[in-house]
Amino acid sequence: MRQIEIYDTTLRDGTQREGISFSVEDKIRIVRKLDELGFHFVEGGWPGSNPKDIEFFERMQKIPLKRTVLTAFGSTRRAGITAKDDQNVQAIIRSGVKVATIFGKAWDFHVTDALRTTLEENLNMIYDTVSYLVSQGLQVNFDAEHFFDGYKRNPDYALATLRAAARAGARCLVLCDTNGGTLPHEVQRITKNVIDQFDLPIGIHAHNDSGVAVANSLLAVEAGASQVQGTINGYGERAGNADLCVIIPSLQLKMGFQVLTDEDLGQLTQMSHYVSEQANIVPDDHQPYVGRSAFAHKGGIHVSALLRHPQTYEHILPELVGNRRRVLISELAGASNIIYKARECGIELDKDSDKMREILSTIKQLEHDGYYFEGAEASFEMLLNRVLGLYEPFFELVGFRLITDRANGDLEARSEATIKIKVHDRIYHTAAEGNGPVNALDGALRKALIEVYPQVEQIKLSDYKVRVLDEQSGTAAKVRVLIQSTDDGMSWGTVGVSPNIIEASWIALVDSIEYGLLKAKAGQ
Repeated sequence: MRQIEIYDTTLRDGTQREGISFSVEDKIRIVRKLDELGFHFVEGGWPGSNPKDIEFFERMQKIPLKRTVLTAFGSTRRAGITAKDDQNVQAIIRSGVKVATIFGKAWDFHVTDALRTTLEENLNMIYDTVSYLVSQGLQVNFDAEHFFDGYKRNPDYALATLRAAARAGARCLVLCDTNGGTLPHEVQRITKNVIDQFDLPIGIHAHNDSGVAVANSLLAVEAGASQVQGTINGYGERAGNADLCVIIPSLQLKMGFQVLTDEDLGQLTQMSHYVSEQANIVPDDHQPYVGRSAFAHKGGIHVSALLRHPQTYEHILPELVGNRRRVLISELAGASNIIYKARECGIELDKDSDKMREILSTIKQLEHDGYYFEGAEASFEMLLNRVLGLYEPFFELVGFRLITDRANGDLEARSEATIKIKVHDRIYHTAAEGNGPVNALDGALRKALIEVYPQVEQIKLSDYKVRVLDEQSGTAAKVRVLIQSTDDGMSWGTVGVSPNIIEASWIALVDSIEYGLLKAKAGQ
Protein backbone atom coordinates (compact mmCIF):
# COMPACT_ATOMS: atom_id res chain seq x y z
CA MET A 1 0.00 0.00 0.00
CA ARG A 2 1.59 3.28 -1.15
CA GLN A 3 2.08 5.93 1.55
CA ILE A 4 0.93 9.43 0.65
CA GLU A 5 2.50 12.42 2.42
CA ILE A 6 0.01 15.02 3.62
CA TYR A 7 1.43 18.51 3.59
CA ASP A 8 -0.82 21.03 5.34
CA THR A 9 -0.52 24.70 4.45
CA THR A 10 -3.50 26.05 6.40
CA LEU A 11 -1.25 28.36 8.41
CA ARG A 12 0.19 29.98 5.30
CA ASP A 13 -2.01 29.49 2.22
CA GLY A 14 -5.13 29.16 4.38
CA THR A 15 -4.56 32.56 5.98
CA GLN A 16 -4.76 34.16 2.56
CA ARG A 17 -8.51 33.56 2.58
CA GLU A 18 -10.49 36.75 2.95
CA GLY A 19 -11.58 37.16 6.57
CA ILE A 20 -8.97 34.86 8.19
CA SER A 21 -6.25 36.20 10.45
CA PHE A 22 -4.73 33.69 12.85
CA SER A 23 -2.90 34.98 15.91
CA VAL A 24 0.38 33.37 16.94
CA GLU A 25 -1.52 31.48 19.65
CA ASP A 26 -4.07 30.27 17.09
CA LYS A 27 -1.28 28.95 14.87
CA ILE A 28 0.41 27.12 17.72
CA ARG A 29 -2.88 25.49 18.75
CA ILE A 30 -3.56 24.35 15.19
CA VAL A 31 -0.06 22.90 14.76
CA ARG A 32 -0.50 20.90 17.94
CA LYS A 33 -3.85 19.53 16.72
CA LEU A 34 -2.40 18.57 13.34
CA ASP A 35 0.50 16.91 15.18
CA GLU A 36 -2.01 14.86 17.20
CA LEU A 37 -3.60 13.63 13.95
CA GLY A 38 -0.25 12.64 12.48
CA PHE A 39 -0.13 15.01 9.50
CA HIS A 40 3.28 14.50 7.93
CA PHE A 41 4.18 18.14 7.25
CA VAL A 42 2.71 21.41 8.50
CA GLU A 43 3.81 24.61 6.85
CA GLY A 44 4.01 27.25 9.55
CA GLY A 45 4.32 30.32 7.37
CA TRP A 46 6.87 32.57 5.69
CA PRO A 47 9.39 33.61 8.38
CA GLY A 48 10.83 36.44 6.32
CA SER A 49 7.53 38.08 5.44
CA ASN A 50 6.03 39.46 8.68
CA PRO A 51 6.67 39.81 12.45
CA LYS A 52 3.86 37.36 13.33
CA ASP A 53 5.50 34.48 11.47
CA ILE A 54 8.90 35.40 12.89
CA GLU A 55 7.49 35.17 16.43
CA PHE A 56 5.67 31.93 15.59
CA PHE A 57 8.84 30.15 14.45
CA GLU A 58 10.79 31.48 17.43
CA ARG A 59 8.21 30.05 19.83
CA MET A 60 7.89 26.77 17.95
CA GLN A 61 11.60 26.09 18.51
CA LYS A 62 10.69 25.48 22.16
CA ILE A 63 7.61 23.34 21.44
CA PRO A 64 8.41 19.71 20.55
CA LEU A 65 6.22 17.96 17.98
CA LYS A 66 5.78 14.20 18.14
CA ARG A 67 4.56 13.22 14.69
CA THR A 68 4.53 16.29 12.46
CA VAL A 69 7.45 17.99 10.74
CA LEU A 70 7.16 21.77 10.81
CA THR A 71 8.25 23.46 7.60
CA ALA A 72 8.95 27.05 6.59
CA PHE A 73 7.94 28.61 3.28
CA GLY A 74 9.84 31.06 1.14
CA SER A 75 10.80 32.12 -2.35
CA THR A 76 13.92 31.67 -4.40
CA ARG A 77 16.56 34.36 -3.95
CA ARG A 78 16.12 37.65 -5.68
CA ALA A 79 17.68 38.17 -9.09
CA GLY A 80 21.22 39.48 -9.13
CA ILE A 81 22.31 38.40 -5.62
CA THR A 82 23.41 35.15 -4.00
CA ALA A 83 21.16 33.02 -1.83
CA LYS A 84 23.55 33.60 1.07
CA ASP A 85 22.92 37.35 0.84
CA ASP A 86 19.13 37.11 0.54
CA GLN A 87 17.49 38.04 3.86
CA ASN A 88 14.37 35.97 3.20
CA VAL A 89 16.52 32.88 2.68
CA GLN A 90 18.43 33.63 5.86
CA ALA A 91 15.16 34.00 7.74
CA ILE A 92 14.28 30.42 6.80
CA ILE A 93 17.54 29.21 8.29
CA ARG A 94 16.97 31.23 11.47
CA SER A 95 13.47 29.74 11.81
CA GLY A 96 15.02 26.53 13.11
CA VAL A 97 13.12 24.18 10.79
CA LYS A 98 14.66 21.08 9.26
CA VAL A 99 12.51 21.18 6.12
CA ALA A 100 11.85 24.20 3.90
CA THR A 101 9.54 24.65 0.93
CA ILE A 102 10.82 27.04 -1.70
CA PHE A 103 8.67 28.27 -4.58
CA GLY A 104 10.07 29.33 -7.91
CA LYS A 105 8.58 30.38 -11.23
CA ALA A 106 7.90 27.52 -13.68
CA TRP A 107 6.04 29.62 -16.27
CA ASP A 108 8.27 31.58 -18.64
CA PHE A 109 5.61 34.31 -18.91
CA HIS A 110 5.92 34.97 -15.16
CA VAL A 111 9.69 35.02 -15.33
CA THR A 112 9.83 37.67 -18.05
CA ASP A 113 6.75 39.73 -17.11
CA ALA A 114 6.41 39.36 -13.32
CA LEU A 115 10.00 38.84 -12.16
CA ARG A 116 11.35 40.79 -15.14
CA THR A 117 14.47 38.71 -15.39
CA THR A 118 15.88 36.22 -17.88
CA LEU A 119 14.88 32.60 -18.14
CA GLU A 120 18.46 31.56 -17.41
CA GLU A 121 18.68 33.72 -14.29
CA ASN A 122 15.44 32.20 -12.98
CA LEU A 123 16.99 28.72 -13.30
CA ASN A 124 20.06 29.99 -11.42
CA MET A 125 17.82 31.44 -8.70
CA ILE A 126 16.16 28.05 -8.22
CA TYR A 127 19.42 26.12 -8.19
CA ASP A 128 21.28 28.56 -5.90
CA THR A 129 18.49 28.77 -3.33
CA VAL A 130 17.81 25.05 -3.08
CA SER A 131 21.49 24.07 -3.07
CA TYR A 132 22.36 26.69 -0.44
CA LEU A 133 19.62 25.54 1.92
CA VAL A 134 20.63 21.91 1.40
CA SER A 135 24.23 22.88 2.25
CA GLN A 136 22.93 24.35 5.50
CA GLY A 137 21.44 20.98 6.47
CA LEU A 138 17.84 21.53 5.39
CA GLN A 139 15.68 19.25 3.29
CA VAL A 140 13.93 21.22 0.57
CA ASN A 141 10.62 20.80 -1.25
CA PHE A 142 10.49 22.77 -4.47
CA ASP A 143 7.07 24.25 -5.29
CA ALA A 144 7.02 24.85 -9.05
CA GLU A 145 4.65 27.82 -9.13
CA HIS A 146 2.24 28.01 -12.10
CA PHE A 147 3.69 24.71 -13.29
CA PHE A 148 0.68 23.47 -15.26
CA ASP A 149 0.13 26.79 -17.03
CA GLY A 150 3.83 26.93 -17.80
CA TYR A 151 3.93 23.34 -19.02
CA LYS A 152 1.01 23.86 -21.40
CA ARG A 153 2.73 26.87 -22.97
CA ASN A 154 6.41 25.92 -22.79
CA PRO A 155 6.90 22.38 -21.48
CA ASP A 156 10.66 22.37 -22.01
CA TYR A 157 11.17 25.36 -19.75
CA ALA A 158 8.74 24.17 -17.08
CA LEU A 159 10.63 20.87 -16.91
CA ALA A 160 13.94 22.76 -16.83
CA THR A 161 12.89 24.45 -13.58
CA LEU A 162 12.26 21.03 -12.03
CA ARG A 163 15.64 19.78 -13.24
CA ALA A 164 17.37 22.78 -11.66
CA ALA A 165 15.76 22.00 -8.30
CA ALA A 166 16.53 18.28 -8.65
CA ARG A 167 20.21 18.94 -9.44
CA ALA A 168 20.38 21.22 -6.40
CA GLY A 169 19.24 18.42 -4.08
CA ALA A 170 15.49 18.97 -3.61
CA ARG A 171 13.75 16.12 -1.76
CA CYS A 172 10.37 16.57 -3.54
CA LEU A 173 9.17 18.42 -6.67
CA VAL A 174 5.70 19.88 -6.21
CA LEU A 175 3.58 20.74 -9.25
CA CYS A 176 1.42 23.79 -8.51
CA ASP A 177 -1.79 24.76 -10.23
CA THR A 178 -1.46 28.25 -8.79
CA ASN A 179 -4.25 29.91 -10.78
CA GLY A 180 -6.55 26.91 -10.30
CA GLY A 181 -7.47 26.79 -13.97
CA THR A 182 -6.22 23.35 -14.97
CA LEU A 183 -8.76 20.55 -15.37
CA PRO A 184 -8.39 17.02 -13.96
CA HIS A 185 -7.62 15.21 -17.22
CA GLU A 186 -4.81 17.71 -17.89
CA VAL A 187 -3.38 17.36 -14.39
CA GLN A 188 -3.32 13.57 -14.65
CA ARG A 189 -1.65 13.58 -18.07
CA ILE A 190 0.98 16.21 -17.20
CA THR A 191 1.76 14.69 -13.80
CA LYS A 192 2.31 11.30 -15.43
CA ASN A 193 4.66 12.88 -17.98
CA VAL A 194 6.69 14.50 -15.19
CA ILE A 195 6.88 11.31 -13.13
CA ASP A 196 8.19 9.41 -16.13
CA GLN A 197 11.14 11.83 -16.31
CA PHE A 198 12.16 12.16 -12.64
CA ASP A 199 13.23 9.74 -9.94
CA LEU A 200 12.31 12.15 -7.13
CA PRO A 201 8.96 12.14 -5.32
CA ILE A 202 6.38 14.36 -7.02
CA GLY A 203 3.79 16.43 -5.15
CA ILE A 204 0.61 18.28 -6.13
CA HIS A 205 -0.55 21.72 -4.94
CA ALA A 206 -3.97 22.60 -6.35
CA HIS A 207 -6.15 25.70 -6.05
CA ASN A 208 -9.90 25.57 -6.43
CA ASP A 209 -10.69 28.37 -8.87
CA SER A 210 -12.33 25.91 -11.28
CA GLY A 211 -13.93 23.89 -8.48
CA VAL A 212 -11.75 20.84 -9.14
CA ALA A 213 -8.86 21.16 -6.67
CA VAL A 214 -9.81 17.92 -4.91
CA ALA A 215 -10.25 16.05 -8.20
CA ASN A 216 -6.93 17.40 -9.46
CA SER A 217 -5.17 16.22 -6.30
CA LEU A 218 -6.70 12.74 -6.45
CA LEU A 219 -5.84 12.25 -10.13
CA ALA A 220 -2.30 13.48 -9.55
CA VAL A 221 -1.91 10.78 -6.90
CA GLU A 222 -3.46 8.26 -9.28
CA ALA A 223 -0.79 9.31 -11.79
CA GLY A 224 1.96 8.66 -9.25
CA ALA A 225 2.30 11.75 -7.04
CA SER A 226 3.22 10.90 -3.46
CA GLN A 227 2.73 14.24 -1.67
CA VAL A 228 -0.52 16.24 -1.51
CA GLN A 229 -0.51 19.85 -0.37
CA GLY A 230 -3.73 21.47 0.80
CA THR A 231 -5.54 23.10 3.68
CA ILE A 232 -8.11 22.16 6.30
CA ASN A 233 -11.60 22.93 4.92
CA GLY A 234 -10.05 24.16 1.67
CA TYR A 235 -9.32 27.59 3.13
CA GLY A 236 -7.23 29.75 0.84
CA GLU A 237 -7.07 32.76 -1.41
CA ARG A 238 -9.86 33.44 -3.94
CA ALA A 239 -11.87 30.20 -4.24
CA GLY A 240 -9.58 28.35 -1.84
CA ASN A 241 -7.13 25.45 -1.88
CA ALA A 242 -7.57 21.71 -2.16
CA ASP A 243 -9.57 20.54 0.87
CA LEU A 244 -7.60 17.98 2.88
CA CYS A 245 -10.77 17.02 4.77
CA VAL A 246 -12.08 15.60 1.49
CA ILE A 247 -8.80 14.41 -0.01
CA ILE A 248 -7.59 12.35 2.96
CA PRO A 249 -10.65 10.09 3.35
CA SER A 250 -11.00 9.77 -0.43
CA LEU A 251 -7.41 8.57 -0.75
CA GLN A 252 -7.61 6.20 2.19
CA LEU A 253 -11.18 4.89 2.04
CA LYS A 254 -11.82 4.97 -1.70
CA MET A 255 -8.46 4.64 -3.43
CA GLY A 256 -6.60 2.32 -1.09
CA PHE A 257 -3.65 4.57 -0.20
CA GLN A 258 -2.17 4.77 3.29
CA VAL A 259 -2.49 8.29 4.68
CA LEU A 260 -3.42 8.37 8.40
CA THR A 261 -4.10 5.65 10.93
CA ASP A 262 -7.75 4.62 11.24
CA GLU A 263 -7.85 6.20 14.70
CA ASP A 264 -6.49 9.50 13.39
CA LEU A 265 -8.92 9.48 10.47
CA GLY A 266 -11.73 9.20 13.01
CA GLN A 267 -10.71 12.63 14.39
CA LEU A 268 -11.03 14.40 11.03
CA THR A 269 -14.46 15.97 11.64
CA GLN A 270 -13.34 17.32 14.98
CA MET A 271 -10.20 18.76 13.33
CA SER A 272 -12.27 20.45 10.64
CA HIS A 273 -14.52 22.13 13.20
CA TYR A 274 -11.57 23.07 15.41
CA VAL A 275 -9.87 24.99 12.62
CA SER A 276 -13.18 26.67 11.71
CA GLU A 277 -13.47 27.81 15.31
CA GLN A 278 -9.92 29.18 15.35
CA ALA A 279 -10.59 30.96 12.05
CA ASN A 280 -13.88 32.36 13.40
CA ILE A 281 -15.73 30.94 10.39
CA VAL A 282 -19.03 29.08 10.64
CA PRO A 283 -18.43 25.45 9.55
CA ASP A 284 -19.90 24.48 6.19
CA ASP A 285 -22.73 22.08 7.07
CA HIS A 286 -22.68 20.66 3.54
CA GLN A 287 -18.94 19.99 3.34
CA PRO A 288 -18.31 16.41 2.16
CA TYR A 289 -17.34 13.86 4.81
CA VAL A 290 -17.09 16.28 7.78
CA GLY A 291 -20.08 18.62 7.36
CA ARG A 292 -22.98 18.39 9.78
CA SER A 293 -25.31 17.57 6.87
CA ALA A 294 -22.93 15.19 5.08
CA PHE A 295 -24.84 12.20 6.51
CA ALA A 296 -28.21 13.88 7.14
CA HIS A 297 -31.27 12.17 5.68
CA LYS A 298 -34.64 13.83 5.14
CA GLY A 299 -36.65 11.88 2.58
CA GLY A 300 -38.80 9.10 4.04
CA ILE A 301 -37.83 6.63 1.30
CA HIS A 302 -34.15 7.17 2.05
CA VAL A 303 -34.58 6.62 5.78
CA SER A 304 -36.68 3.51 5.20
CA ALA A 305 -33.81 2.03 3.22
CA LEU A 306 -31.25 3.17 5.82
CA LEU A 307 -33.07 1.23 8.50
CA ARG A 308 -32.42 -1.89 6.43
CA HIS A 309 -28.79 -1.06 5.62
CA PRO A 310 -26.80 2.21 5.88
CA GLN A 311 -25.00 1.58 2.57
CA THR A 312 -28.25 2.16 0.67
CA TYR A 313 -27.78 5.94 0.98
CA GLU A 314 -24.33 6.43 2.53
CA HIS A 315 -21.04 6.08 0.67
CA ILE A 316 -19.09 5.39 3.90
CA LEU A 317 -19.88 4.89 7.56
CA PRO A 318 -19.83 8.41 9.06
CA GLU A 319 -17.95 7.18 12.13
CA LEU A 320 -14.87 6.48 9.97
CA VAL A 321 -14.25 10.23 9.76
CA GLY A 322 -15.68 11.08 13.17
CA ASN A 323 -19.04 12.26 11.85
CA ARG A 324 -22.49 10.90 12.66
CA ARG A 325 -25.71 10.02 10.88
CA ARG A 326 -28.64 12.39 11.34
CA VAL A 327 -32.26 11.76 10.39
CA LEU A 328 -34.29 14.93 9.91
CA ILE A 329 -37.92 15.54 10.73
CA SER A 330 -39.96 17.65 8.30
CA GLU A 331 -43.08 17.61 6.14
CA LEU A 332 -41.15 15.18 3.89
CA ALA A 333 -40.73 12.72 6.75
CA GLY A 334 -42.23 9.26 6.59
CA ALA A 335 -42.81 6.72 9.33
CA SER A 336 -39.19 5.54 8.97
CA ASN A 337 -37.89 8.98 9.97
CA ILE A 338 -40.07 8.95 13.09
CA ILE A 339 -39.03 5.40 14.00
CA TYR A 340 -35.34 6.27 13.60
CA LYS A 341 -35.57 9.44 15.70
CA ALA A 342 -37.70 7.70 18.34
CA ARG A 343 -35.05 5.00 18.70
CA GLU A 344 -32.46 7.71 19.32
CA CYS A 345 -34.70 8.81 22.21
CA GLY A 346 -35.01 5.24 23.48
CA ILE A 347 -38.60 4.80 22.21
CA GLU A 348 -39.80 1.95 19.99
CA LEU A 349 -42.73 2.69 17.68
CA ASP A 350 -44.95 0.50 15.52
CA LYS A 351 -44.98 1.76 11.94
CA ASP A 352 -48.68 0.96 11.49
CA SER A 353 -49.97 2.18 14.85
CA ASP A 354 -52.52 4.94 15.46
CA LYS A 355 -49.90 6.86 17.45
CA MET A 356 -47.55 6.82 14.48
CA ARG A 357 -50.25 8.23 12.24
CA GLU A 358 -51.02 10.90 14.84
CA ILE A 359 -47.35 11.88 15.11
CA LEU A 360 -46.96 12.14 11.33
CA SER A 361 -50.16 14.14 10.98
CA THR A 362 -49.15 16.50 13.77
CA ILE A 363 -45.70 17.12 12.33
CA LYS A 364 -46.97 17.78 8.82
CA GLN A 365 -49.59 20.22 10.13
CA LEU A 366 -47.07 22.03 12.34
CA GLU A 367 -44.60 22.32 9.46
CA HIS A 368 -47.42 23.72 7.33
CA ASP A 369 -48.02 26.28 10.08
CA GLY A 370 -44.37 27.32 9.96
CA TYR A 371 -42.62 25.01 12.40
CA TYR A 372 -39.18 23.72 11.43
CA PHE A 373 -37.93 20.65 13.25
CA GLU A 374 -34.65 20.16 11.37
CA GLY A 375 -33.01 22.78 13.58
CA ALA A 376 -35.11 21.99 16.64
CA GLU A 377 -34.73 18.32 17.45
CA ALA A 378 -35.41 18.94 21.14
CA SER A 379 -38.86 20.32 20.26
CA PHE A 380 -39.50 17.19 18.22
CA GLU A 381 -38.60 14.97 21.18
CA MET A 382 -40.91 16.99 23.43
CA LEU A 383 -43.69 16.66 20.83
CA LEU A 384 -43.10 12.92 20.69
CA ASN A 385 -43.42 12.66 24.47
CA ARG A 386 -46.65 14.67 24.44
CA VAL A 387 -48.35 12.57 21.74
CA LEU A 388 -47.27 9.31 23.38
CA GLY A 389 -48.48 10.42 26.81
CA LEU A 390 -44.95 10.45 28.24
CA TYR A 391 -44.87 14.18 28.90
CA GLU A 392 -45.01 15.41 32.49
CA PRO A 393 -44.76 19.20 32.66
CA PHE A 394 -42.19 20.59 35.08
CA PHE A 395 -44.30 23.70 35.63
CA GLU A 396 -47.55 25.31 34.60
CA LEU A 397 -47.87 28.90 33.45
CA VAL A 398 -50.40 30.96 35.35
CA GLY A 399 -49.58 34.15 33.50
CA PHE A 400 -46.93 36.69 32.62
CA ARG A 401 -46.79 40.41 31.88
CA LEU A 402 -44.18 42.38 29.97
CA ILE A 403 -43.50 46.11 30.17
CA THR A 404 -41.07 47.92 27.87
CA ASP A 405 -40.54 51.61 28.44
CA ARG A 406 -38.12 54.34 27.60
CA ALA A 407 -37.99 57.42 29.80
CA ASN A 408 -37.20 60.81 28.32
CA GLY A 409 -33.44 61.11 27.98
CA ASP A 410 -32.74 57.38 28.26
CA LEU A 411 -30.52 56.02 25.52
CA GLU A 412 -32.07 52.56 25.55
CA ALA A 413 -35.50 51.09 26.26
CA ARG A 414 -35.89 48.88 29.34
CA SER A 415 -37.90 45.67 29.62
CA GLU A 416 -39.38 44.10 32.72
CA ALA A 417 -41.20 40.77 32.99
CA THR A 418 -43.35 39.48 35.81
CA ILE A 419 -44.41 35.85 35.78
CA LYS A 420 -46.55 33.45 37.78
CA ILE A 421 -45.97 29.72 37.45
CA LYS A 422 -47.29 26.73 39.35
CA VAL A 423 -44.95 23.96 40.50
CA HIS A 424 -46.25 21.11 42.67
CA ASP A 425 -49.37 23.10 43.69
CA ARG A 426 -47.31 26.11 44.76
CA ILE A 427 -47.40 29.48 42.99
CA TYR A 428 -44.10 31.27 42.29
CA HIS A 429 -44.34 34.94 41.40
CA THR A 430 -41.14 36.69 40.26
CA ALA A 431 -39.94 39.61 38.18
CA ALA A 432 -36.78 40.35 36.21
CA GLU A 433 -35.35 43.03 33.95
CA GLY A 434 -33.61 42.40 30.65
CA ASN A 435 -32.14 44.08 27.60
CA GLY A 436 -35.27 43.07 25.71
CA PRO A 437 -38.65 41.51 26.46
CA VAL A 438 -37.55 37.94 25.72
CA ASN A 439 -34.41 38.31 27.82
CA ALA A 440 -36.51 39.68 30.69
CA LEU A 441 -39.03 36.84 30.36
CA ASP A 442 -36.23 34.27 30.33
CA GLY A 443 -34.77 35.79 33.48
CA ALA A 444 -38.09 35.86 35.30
CA LEU A 445 -38.84 32.22 34.43
CA ARG A 446 -35.44 31.02 35.64
CA LYS A 447 -35.85 33.04 38.82
CA ALA A 448 -39.16 31.32 39.49
CA LEU A 449 -37.83 27.83 38.79
CA ILE A 450 -34.43 27.86 40.46
CA GLU A 451 -35.68 27.06 43.98
CA VAL A 452 -37.32 23.83 42.82
CA TYR A 453 -35.03 23.04 39.89
CA PRO A 454 -31.52 24.34 40.67
CA GLN A 455 -30.29 22.63 37.46
CA VAL A 456 -31.88 25.46 35.49
CA GLU A 457 -28.87 27.61 36.35
CA GLN A 458 -26.70 25.40 34.12
CA ILE A 459 -28.95 25.82 31.07
CA LYS A 460 -27.63 28.67 28.94
CA LEU A 461 -29.36 30.27 25.96
CA SER A 462 -26.61 30.38 23.32
CA ASP A 463 -28.48 31.58 20.23
CA TYR A 464 -31.79 33.22 19.37
CA LYS A 465 -33.06 33.63 15.81
CA VAL A 466 -36.26 35.14 14.45
CA ARG A 467 -37.55 34.63 10.93
CA VAL A 468 -40.59 36.33 9.43
CA LEU A 469 -42.63 33.67 7.59
CA ASP A 470 -45.08 35.77 5.57
CA GLU A 471 -43.44 39.12 4.82
CA GLN A 472 -46.44 40.42 2.91
CA SER A 473 -48.36 40.65 6.19
CA GLY A 474 -46.02 43.36 7.46
CA THR A 475 -46.02 43.83 11.21
CA ALA A 476 -48.83 41.26 11.54
CA ALA A 477 -46.66 38.54 9.99
CA LYS A 478 -46.23 35.12 11.58
CA VAL A 479 -42.71 34.57 12.97
CA ARG A 480 -40.62 31.52 13.76
CA VAL A 481 -38.27 31.65 16.73
CA LEU A 482 -35.37 29.19 17.01
CA ILE A 483 -33.52 28.94 20.32
CA GLN A 484 -30.25 27.11 20.82
CA SER A 485 -29.36 26.13 24.39
CA THR A 486 -26.38 24.44 26.04
CA ASP A 487 -25.67 22.62 29.28
CA ASP A 488 -22.23 21.28 30.14
CA GLY A 489 -21.22 20.56 26.55
CA MET A 490 -24.64 19.35 25.37
CA SER A 491 -26.50 21.52 22.85
CA TRP A 492 -30.12 21.44 21.67
CA GLY A 493 -32.53 23.47 19.57
CA THR A 494 -36.19 24.36 20.07
CA VAL A 495 -38.77 26.19 17.98
CA GLY A 496 -41.92 28.28 18.42
CA VAL A 497 -44.26 29.84 15.84
CA SER A 498 -46.89 32.55 16.32
CA PRO A 499 -48.03 35.88 14.87
CA ASN A 500 -46.85 37.27 18.25
CA ILE A 501 -43.07 37.23 18.63
CA ILE A 502 -43.36 37.02 22.42
CA GLU A 503 -45.66 34.01 22.19
CA ALA A 504 -43.38 32.30 19.67
CA SER A 505 -40.41 32.97 21.94
CA TRP A 506 -42.27 31.62 24.96
CA ILE A 507 -43.10 28.34 23.17
CA ALA A 508 -39.45 27.82 22.19
CA LEU A 509 -38.21 28.92 25.61
CA VAL A 510 -40.46 26.50 27.53
CA ASP A 511 -39.38 23.58 25.32
CA SER A 512 -35.74 24.59 25.86
CA ILE A 513 -35.98 24.74 29.66
CA GLU A 514 -38.08 21.60 29.99
CA TYR A 515 -35.84 19.62 27.66
CA GLY A 516 -32.79 20.65 29.67
CA LEU A 517 -34.49 19.66 32.93
CA LEU A 518 -35.63 16.36 31.38
CA LYS A 519 -32.06 15.47 30.38
CA ALA A 520 -30.72 16.53 33.77
CA LYS A 521 -33.31 14.33 35.48
CA ALA A 522 -32.43 11.37 33.23
CA GLY A 523 -28.75 11.79 34.10
CA GLN A 524 -29.31 11.75 37.85
